[in-house]
Amino acid sequence: MAKNRRDGEHDEFPLPTKILSNGEFTPPPQSENQKKVERRINELTDTFAGKLGMDRRAFLKTSCGMAVAFMAMNEIYGYFFDVSPCEAAEPNAPRFRQLGSQFIFDVQTHFVRDRYTWKGTLPLREEAKKKGWNPELKGEKTDLDKVKFQNYLREIFVESDTSIALLTSAPFDQTEKWFLFNDEMAKARAQVNKMAGSKRLYCHALFTPGRPGWLKEMDLAIPLKPDSWKGYTVGAPFENSKYHWRLDDEKLVYPAYEKMVKAGIKNVCIHKGILPPGYNLKMMRNWQASKVDDVGKAAKDWPQLNFIIYHSALKMGVEPPEEELSRFEKDGRIEWVSDLAEVPAKYGVKNVYGELGASFAASCVSHPRFCAGMLGQLVKGLGADHVLWGTDSVWYGSPQWQIEAFRRIEIPPDMQQKYSFAALGPVDGEVKNMIFGENAARLYGIDVNDYKRKAATSPDNFAILKDSWVEGEEAHVSSIIGG
Repeated sequence: MAKNRRDGEHDEFPLPTKILSNGEFTPPPQSENQKKVERRINELTDTFAGKLGMDRRAFLKTSCGMAVAFMAMNEIYGYFFDVSPCEAAEPNAPRFRQLGSQFIFDVQTHFVRDRYTWKGTLPLREEAKKKGWNPELKGEKTDLDKVKFQNYLREIFVESDTSIALLTSAPFDQTEKWFLFNDEMAKARAQVNKMAGSKRLYCHALFTPGRPGWLKEMDLAIPLKPDSWKGYTVGAPFENSKYHWRLDDEKLVYPAYEKMVKAGIKNVCIHKGILPPGYNLKMMRNWQASKVDDVGKAAKDWPQLNFIIYHSALKMGVEPPEEELSRFEKDGRIEWVSDLAEVPAKYGVKNVYGELGASFAASCVSHPRFCAGMLGQLVKGLGADHVLWGTDSVWYGSPQWQIEAFRRIEIPPDMQQKYSFAALGPVDGEVKNMIFGENAARLYGIDVNDYKRKAATSPDNFAILKDSWVEGEEAHVSSIIGG
């Protein structure tokens, strides 16, 4: 029988009970509701683990533990996640775990190069371990190896249902802080796809308007054949930067668009939103460039390009989740996200997209109702066919819990009626399938049906490794990819 726990005591939970940070924003303190979720997870775990004759730790590592976590979320916040008590009573058999073949294209993933020395991202993973956000982090030594190549392979392609990933990076004013340079992303893409025996990894090339020699760097990147471009209008994450810019700067940036069109690399991914730790607009004026008031004109002037706004411009960590939700309930708006959702109608464009990296992870655990409002606005304004799945992994471990959460979440009926939001629908329905992968597949020229057919008839090396991991053959997995 699993023993009872005092308030505040817990094992490693299957999903976060506090807002995650990717390091680019300051998360608020744990709310009272999030503490209630923790307590309820403990209580439900005692009940279901005891009936199954399992100890608490073992139970929470099963899919039953994941189901219990969503049950607790529903009890505290209202019914947002599709989950049944039956799923908590049948170890490793809930219906959602049978969706491993669902096509999922994660368009925002990270790791750092082997010789990387800056430890600025490690506190994210250490916090995830201390707070029990991800049970797989239990007992690990938090060092740079955990955000490097081998662990990336494990957490993205073996420990999650991700089908295809897009590798990205970030620029800094100090080049030694760049996670990966353009040639390193291209080399990693080639290496991963060779190891997999199929095309599992795509990659960005960074473009950095205003930096010395930046247009020449674009010329050097084009022969690498990046799958898309990545830019930071703020100049650099985490900090003040002197290299901030606007998407609609005709003199500075439009020459870059000309190069993109000529090279046939037409997906332009832009970091927006996410205010950094210690954010102060007066001191960090580059963060004015995080707004989306430059998107519409650029998209209208360059219909040949697709402008994919990362994080969907969500301002995270500026106010407590309850205050953000209260403002949304009052006026139906989410600052910057609403502005982004209104761009297509305001400018008459069809080439603007929203990406969910970090914004979904943070909002679905801070308050699912706020998260539902964000998703509803994006789908309503941009269209369900213009929202892309991304997780910002591996800064805090495998993205599997995010996949499980998105599979289950729904916009409640009262919000659908009040704001004219459409339902997200079933886990394998049209809307979620589009967001999970079909939209990105269209932008990157992937035939999803062909991909699924090949995956079913000729599993690649990563699929075989994943089967080994599910069956508990950790030694075999480790011998192939390390870790």
